[in-house]
Amino acid sequence: MRGDTIIVEAHHRKAAEEIIPLILPELEASPGKYTITVAGESGSGKSETATAIAEALAEHDISSVIFQQDDYFVYPPKTNDATRRKDIAWVGTQEVRLDLLDEHLQAFRDGAESVTKPLVVYEDDAITVENMEIGQARVAIAEGTYTTALNVVDTHIFIDRSYAETRAHREKRNRDASELDSFTDGVLKIEHDIISAQKPRAKIVINTDYSVNVAD
Repeated sequence: MRGDTIIVEAHHRKAAEEIIPLILPELEASPGKYTITVAGESGSGKSETATAIAEALAEHDISSVIFQQDDYFVYPPKTNDATRRKDIAWVGTQEVRLDLLDEHLQAFRDGAESVTKPLVVYEDDAITVENMEIGQARVAIAEGTYTTALNVVDTHIFIDRSYAETRAHREKRNRDASELDSFTDGVLKIEHDIISAQKPRAKIVINTDYSVNVAD
């Protein structure tokens, strides 16, 4: 998403450093493409963690690309917020073109050189398209709230921090004042219930303190 603010901090890098040894054996065992998701609630640090994982992979000479779920929403951010306020029932996985994101992960697995994907321009409240080069990457990382629901995935990673615990991060990134009002708290409660039900699909869990463990 153009206009997003991503600030990678020490705790994101710490988590990435713990995750890499968990996925390296699978990467070394097979020469093919590999897909990862990083999911969690709003403000949990999904974008930052995905970036930290990409940087950690690069230290092992493994190239990667990142798909942001934010680019796959049906409506751009401000329009989507207005749609939610008209009808709270709009909140949920139907807001996102997860099927298209799965298609792009499959294209990556199949060896496509590029995909034409949506690109959200935050300031303009618009969705355009971009040609994303993916052919040279070994790993694709899809990050976003509902990415644990994606199917074309080798390893799901789940950040186990609730929306109450992530408020400070949402304040820091300061996308829009509406992110912090009482209506949005209601939205985040709905998202929390949906995402919590998806957590069992995760292979790796990042805890509140950013320690990492393999899911049971």
